[in-house]
This record gives sequence, structure tokens and C-alpha cells, in this order.
Amino acid sequence: MASHETAFPGAVQPSLLQGFPATAKPAGPPLAGDLPVARVIVETSLPHLDRPFDYSVPAELDAAAQSGVRVKVRFNGQELTGFIIERTAESDAGHTLVPLQKVISPVAVLTPAVRDLVSAVAARYAGTVSDVLRVAVPPRMARLEKGFLAGAVPEEAVSDAAVPQEAAPQEAEPDTPAESAAPAVEDVSTTGWAGYRNGPAFVRHLHDGGSPRAVFSPLQGFGPRAWPQLMAEAVAAVRASGRGAIVVVPDYRDLNQLEQALLKLLPADDIARLTADDGPTPRYLNFLRLLAGSAQVAIGTRSAAFAPVRDLGLVACWDDGDDLHIEQRAPYAHARDVLLLRADQDGTACLMAGHARSTELQRLVEAGWAMPVEAERAFVRRHVPRVLNTADSFEQERDPLALVARLPGAAWRAAKDGLERGPVLVQVARAGYAPSLVCGTCREPSRCQSCQGPLALAGASGSSAVPQCRWCSTPAPDWQCIHCSGRKLRKGATGVLRTAEELGRAFPGKAVITSSGDHVKARVGSAHALVVATVGAEPVADGGYAAALLLDGDSLLRRENLRAGEDTVRRWFNAAALVRPASDGGLVVITATESVAVGALLRWDPAGYARRELELRRELQLPPAVRIASVTGPRTAVVSFTAAVEHQLATSGVTLRTAGPAPLVFTGPAAAQRAGEDVRSLLFFPYGQAGTVTRVLRATKAAAAAKRSEEPVQVRLDGVDVL
Repeated sequence: MASHETAFPGAVQPSLLQGFPATAKPAGPPLAGDLPVARVIVETSLPHLDRPFDYSVPAELDAAAQSGVRVKVRFNGQELTGFIIERTAESDAGHTLVPLQKVISPVAVLTPAVRDLVSAVAARYAGTVSDVLRVAVPPRMARLEKGFLAGAVPEEAVSDAAVPQEAAPQEAEPDTPAESAAPAVEDVSTTGWAGYRNGPAFVRHLHDGGSPRAVFSPLQGFGPRAWPQLMAEAVAAVRASGRGAIVVVPDYRDLNQLEQALLKLLPADDIARLTADDGPTPRYLNFLRLLAGSAQVAIGTRSAAFAPVRDLGLVACWDDGDDLHIEQRAPYAHARDVLLLRADQDGTACLMAGHARSTELQRLVEAGWAMPVEAERAFVRRHVPRVLNTADSFEQERDPLALVARLPGAAWRAAKDGLERGPVLVQVARAGYAPSLVCGTCREPSRCQSCQGPLALAGASGSSAVPQCRWCSTPAPDWQCIHCSGRKLRKGATGVLRTAEELGRAFPGKAVITSSGDHVKARVGSAHALVVATVGAEPVADGGYAAALLLDGDSLLRRENLRAGEDTVRRWFNAAALVRPASDGGLVVITATESVAVGALLRWDPAGYARRELELRRELQLPPAVRIASVTGPRTAVVSFTAAVEHQLATSGVTLRTAGPAPLVFTGPAAAQRAGEDVRSLLFFPYGQAGTVTRVLRATKAAAAAKRSEEPVQVRLDGVDVL
């Protein structure tokens, strides 16, 4: 075994290898006659082992031990799994190499393109290659794989994945483009893209084999002009040119809509779903189909960004502002950034789409990296609903209590009239019955006297219910406000269940449907019903909603987060896009104080809001105008780590802007007990210096892990929840 750095820059070279000869002939069992050295990336999360290691290839494993296959190796007295990244004639280890123990599977699951992407993602996020590989390559299903290699997939796998049986992958050249012709696709239509500036030209460019890059803002989330149909047309165009495509969406509801739209334009066996929600067997089967080239359109949730699609021509992402696109395990990569890296690496077309526009995408537009695809104003007026704000001066003259009422008069009238024509959507900020309580005098959040957790009333227990802590469940019958000494409590935000109950009483005889928490509905029919949903859980209505009420707007905007306004605007646009056009009576009523965010919805101008928000971030030098790294852990470890990074960067002429260390703000009882221990420092740096900074962060993490002199720290790049 020997370390090797060239394939993964930024790794630390052990001093133990210094002084050995430049090459050494491996000894032991009979070795492969050609290319007897295998470079293996071992699956371990230890930062100081984040580099390939050299192993000798026994003659008996020569045929199977190809680049990209899974293997077992001996490492420091343990048997670990890994991936062969290349075969070479010699090693520069200078000592006898340990032989490979076993080739787990002859299928080359790690293609060179995905290997390079994994390395780039690890470098961007200052993570380890092994951690990214865990996301990029799904767990092996041995029985399924053997059947696939034999040309006979197990019956249950086929029924679960809803795909036909396929031939085995071509092991010799796993990255060679499939020789089969592009699937029969009818003449590519740009009808849905008509009315969008640059839209038809973008689709034609894809059809002609080009690689354009666009940020797209579709208007509707239902009907023939809904975003799934438009993205399906783009995918069909790139398939007509003989190339493959990857489309990443936030969750299974969006995935199902996209799949249905694609099946109208492409054959079923050309589409492969990659999502953990389908289970490990269907996911791995579809992964093998993509690897073999029998499917060339990968659709799925965030891990689908790493799909081994042959002859890739398009990468696309829907609603990049949704935090479901962020991987929940280190290094916490965002699917949008993975796809952007892949577009640059492979020279593919790129399509980033959403009803609203994130500040990250606005930065790409202003930098000239991508062109905006936006609807003409006349087209906007014909296809979006009318938007009314109950807090404007006109409505307040008609209803002086509009600012304090849970359901202002204008919202009630909109719901009443809408129910005569179809379903009505009611968007609320939170799930539950009455999720939080505030002081009735000063309106400050009520806190538990034991752990400082938020107080709430559990269930619809009536006025006699005793408030209790949502963290430690301690009752608070004698609560007193620490700000004004008041003792009266009131509901700070009414949850979806309470809202549904109140609306049921306000509109007797009308059905009330809820969608929230673990009971999220993907679609509702066209029945005249009230649909009460939390933000992000709004189902699609057949034919669109007649009206929508966007409640709790001020609660969403008041959240203590840098992106509160941006995220609220995104959620409002996503809900409003489900409402019929104004010409069909569609109306959206928003109950929030007048603000820039409300104005963006009233004008239906998501690009203008993103432009203004990005300009403000530039003035303040906040993300995404700059990049950010958060270092979290015990105070002494964070201070030591940050000082080491700053010292190394100073020698390179790079100066960081730092904030902290500061105590963390926790959201749970266990974390609250640790609030005095863990702190966080923030490091801000420009994009032009990001390569140097991330290399130093990786090297410092590796050095600290190797020394084991202090407790480890968590290093996270571009986290959306740290500010």
C-alpha cells in the first residue's frame, strides 16, 4: 500500500514515504503482467486519508480489477472497501505493495467523468472524496447486479422500477457513448416556450446539438404550460440531438410530475428515476441502466446530479432555492452547484428553472454565464392571476382591521367567490394546531423558564389548556414574560390544523383538505373545496385553483435568517403559480405588510427582486456575493483551526474577513445544554480566492485529524442556514 496524490490535489503526503526510491517492484503473489498497480480510493471519512493508495494486482484479479470497480483492500490491519481509479505500470511508493484482497463486482460503477466530478465537489466544499462517493454511487444490490449481468433482472426489481429488462453494461469501455441511435422523438415543439424571451431559441439550440446555458422563470405550475411540460420539451430536444440529460428536482411530488410529462415525449425505457424514496433495489437497477447506456435521461432528487449518463448534453435543476437540494451529510453539497460543476467539466447545456429566482442564479445571469429566459410582460398579464394585498391603503380604508385580522375581509370574500368556481388554496406558515405562543402584551416569543425553549399549546384543548415547552415538555402554568412581566399569552402563529378548523366553521358545507407534515398531498381534484397547506406542501389542483390566500406573510418575513425574504418570495410564487390566470378569474390574496417582497409578487417580478437582493448582498459583502465557510466546534479547537488557516493564507497573500467565534443558536433541548461549549466562526472570501482558501481548509483539516491533538471541527462551505 502506498499513497498517491496526483489524482486528487490538496491531499497531505505522509513524511514516512520520504527518502524511498522513486519506484519499487511489488512482491508477493503472482502479479498481473500488464499494469500491475491499482490506485484505490479507500472509503473512509478521515480527512488525512483522503488520497488514493497504491495496491498490487494479483494475476487472478487482473481481468476483473478494472478502473471504476469496487474492491476490498487491507488497510492498517482492517478490511475496507474502495474504488479503483486507475491501473498503472509502476508505483512511486518505494516499498512492497499490499495486494488487492477482492474485486467485489466486475461492474465499473465509478466512471471517469463521475470520478472527476466527485473530486471537484470535494474540492469546492473542502470535503473528502469518500464522503462525496457515498452520495454519487448507490449501495450495491448483489442479487440484482448478478441478474443484470446475466441479462435476467429479478422480477420484483422490474415491477418496482417499472422498466424493462436490459443488457449488461459494457465493462471494457464504460464511458463510451452508446451506439444506439437516439429514441424516436416527434418533431421537437417549442410551443410551450413561446412568449418567453430567448425560450424558443434555447430549445432549438439544444436540438441542433448546442450547449446553451439559461436561467428560466416559468409562470405556471399546472396545465399544458406548466414547468414539467416545458422542461420535458427541453429534454426531448437534447435527446433528438443524440445526447443524454439529467434533471434534478426537490422531492417525489415534483419527480412524479416531471416523469409524467417526459413519458408523453420519450419512450419509457429511455428514462431512469434515481431517488431514495423508490427504495434501494429500483434505484440501483436504474443506475445500472444508465451505466449501460440503455437509458439516457436521468431524473431524480439531489443524488441524481452524479448519474452516469452517457454522452451527456444537458443538466437541469428545478427550484434550486428549495433546501431539499442540499445533501444532509458531509460535505453538504448543493445539487445546483454539483450540476454547475458538471456543466463546466463536460461542456454541457445547463437549465436552471424556478418560478422565483435565487440570488445565486441572478449572480450567474449578471456574470454572463447564463442567459435569462423570461416571459414578456404582455404574456405575463395573460397567464398569471391577479394579486391583491390586504395591507395596502385602499384595502385598509375598506377594512380598518385588515392588519390584525387572521382572515381579512378581502381574503374571506376571495375564498367565498373562489369556492363558487373551484378549489381554493390557503397557505399557512406552520403545521400543527397552534405551534407557538407569544406574550399578549409585548408580542415577544414566550420561553420556558427551565430551558428557554418555545412554549406552545398541544392540540385543540381549548382555553383551559396549560402551555408547555416544545423542547423539554415542562408545563408553564405560572408563566411570566421576561421582557415586560406580562402574564397573558396569545397564539403567535396559527397552525394548519387550527386554520382548517376555523375555515370549516367560516364556510359550512364546504370540504376542507389539509396538506402538511407527514400527510402531504401531491394533487387534488377540481372539487370546490378549501385546501389548507403549509408552505412547500401545496398540492396541484386539476385545472388550477380559483383563488389562493397567502396567510402568515409577516411571520415568514420576520424569521431571523439572511434569506428570509428570498425564501418567502419563492414560496409565494410557487403557490401563486398554481392559480388560474386573471382572465379565468384567478385571484391571489396576500396578508402581509407592504414591503419589497410583497411588491415583487404584486408586479410578478421575481427577477427584479433577485436583482435588488443581490445588490444589497454585494454592498454588505454577504453570500452569494462572496463565499462563506463556517467552522463549528469547541471554542479552543475553532480558535486554533481558524488561526492556522489564516496563517497559511497570509503566506499566500490572502486575507480573510472573519466573524466570531460566537455561541451557536440551538433549536433543541440537547443542543441547548451544549450551548456553552460549541461556537462558530465565519470566514468570508471572494470567489477569485476560493480555490486557495478551500485547499488550505482541506489541508488544515487533514493535518488536524492526523495529529489528533484537538477535538475535530465541522467545516461547512456556503451553508444557507448559518446567517
